[in-house]
Amino acid sequence: MYNTAKKQVWYGELRTARGNAIVIHDNQLPEASAGRIYLYNTQRKAIVEYVEDMVKPNLHELSDEQLKAAESEFGGAWKSARNEFMQKHSARINLANIKDTAPARKAKPEPQLDDDEESGSDVVGDDFEDDSDDSWDDEDDYEE
Repeated sequence: MYNTAKKQVWYGELRTARGNAIVIHDNQLPEASAGRIYLYNTQRKAIVEYVEDMVKPNLHELSDEQLKAAESEFGGAWKSARNEFMQKHSARINLANIKDTAPARKAKPEPQLDDDEESGSDVVGDDFEDDSDDSWDDEDDYEE
């Protein structure tokens, strides 16, 4: 039966109807969602989240000989997958724990409207010029 209390990294066998696979559990992996557990599945070559109550009865200890063989065969792939998983997971954790450290937003004063703008008149100020050109009055001169 699977017991991770004794070891930080536990190698075992997951026996299912689809077949058997060597799995690895590491106590230093981040905690999975409630009622779930992370195991490295050597057939999938990935860390997979399992429903703990469903998978726990199907996890079995390896013999000393099987354990040594599993460590030598899957140890490198396991470490690589673990490093990648930890980097991705720590990035999520870091982003989730970022406090709002932006400075408080200062209220901007509303722009003051001129008397002409408040009354809604269309008076044009001195800084605008009348750029209209009356040369288009005769449409017959226009050719396409």
